[in-house]
Amino acid sequence: MHPVPRVGFVSLGCPKALVDSERILTQLRAEGYDIAPTYQDADLVVVNTCGFIDDAIDESLETIGEALRENGKVIVTGCLGAQPERIRARHPHVLGITGPHAYEDVLRNVHEHLPRPHDPFADLVPAQGVKLTPRHYAYLKISEGCNHRCSFCIIPSMRGDLVSRPIPLVLNEGIRLLNAGVRELLVISQDTSAYGADLKYRAEQWGSRQIRTKFIDLARELGALAAERGAWLRLHYVYPYPHVDEVLPLMAAGQVLPYLDIPFQHGSPRILKLMKRPAHAENTLARIKSWRKLLPSLAIRSTFIVGFPGETEADFQLLLDWLAEAELDRVGCFKYSPVAGASANALPDAVPDELKAERLARFMEAAAGISTTRLATRVGASERVLVDAVDASGKAAVALARSFADAPEIDGSVRIRGAGVARLAVGEFADVKITAADTYDLGARLA
Repeated sequence: MHPVPRVGFVSLGCPKALVDSERILTQLRAEGYDIAPTYQDADLVVVNTCGFIDDAIDESLETIGEALRENGKVIVTGCLGAQPERIRARHPHVLGITGPHAYEDVLRNVHEHLPRPHDPFADLVPAQGVKLTPRHYAYLKISEGCNHRCSFCIIPSMRGDLVSRPIPLVLNEGIRLLNAGVRELLVISQDTSAYGADLKYRAEQWGSRQIRTKFIDLARELGALAAERGAWLRLHYVYPYPHVDEVLPLMAAGQVLPYLDIPFQHGSPRILKLMKRPAHAENTLARIKSWRKLLPSLAIRSTFIVGFPGETEADFQLLLDWLAEAELDRVGCFKYSPVAGASANALPDAVPDELKAERLARFMEAAAGISTTRLATRVGASERVLVDAVDASGKAAVALARSFADAPEIDGSVRIRGAGVARLAVGEFADVKITAADTYDLGARLA
């Protein structure tokens, strides 16, 4: 064992799991543990798993195996931890298993196998905690769990029903992050637009004011805090309910980025009903049109599933027609994959794998065409971007940045070339003129 106990950490899955990892790491550092960069440097390894779809489960199980081979002492947490028997069937020698957002249980497991060096002292960690993202952006999780019962999803069985964080806690965390130099806050949850429903949107005291625990109030307060500090606020995982319309004026005023991440999942009403999707009866195309009429610059990203049980060629064509009319800016798509415990597994008329693959290819081809067209309209425009990386090693420096329409790691990027690029710093904003566009990315020069 090292003089100071060292914990290795592997974080898999979505940004919500990443926030869980950050909280665990923050507590470990507060208790005096060092965080090891490699398996070999660690006295023990924690693996935060994903268990949403089969590919994620396979990756989690393989990562646990890798940690056992390279280190030998492994604690497992996260969504797959809700199925301990599945983990132990493959890896019987893990030291402990806990489910998602079980922070105290993870720490108890660590204490049992690697005693903590001392009691917590707040000055051992920065005010914003230990972050796994670059210093200039951070995810802010506002709730746990989900009240929906989509037939393809088992997240409620793993993470439980919606539990919203009290709004003073969320706002205070936002302030800590912004004061620590974060230039972009990314709000995440399972259903951001449902925030506060479990608390009946109660008002809470924050400073001298009462603020409702509600989606629009949260967006307004966080947006104001970010704008005061010249930072961005981006909203993820929003469902197309009518009350989401209220956030458009905040976007138009520059307090919230004109960007919505909405998991539409399909365009066929019949398939959406089989999926048991919330808001499946809403006329989403009409809502998108009304949003863009109010805010033409609005960027919308979404994810879709093709090959859902019972999906006919007519259903798939409805999806393509819906996509063509919606003209979404950023799109991801997955082939339907059965998930153990999901009610969709009992649905008849499974789609053959080769047909799923063929539909995925057709969908992505259509989405690529839309993306190409929409990006081309921005050539010649002046925009503000956030710099993620600068490479000055070659003859000509290149900076990689993101615009209002680009969330980190899932969307496109803006490549800045030309005079002055070498002087840019990671985490700063730059004003650029868009000079080129391809299928997913933009080219630019400094304004």
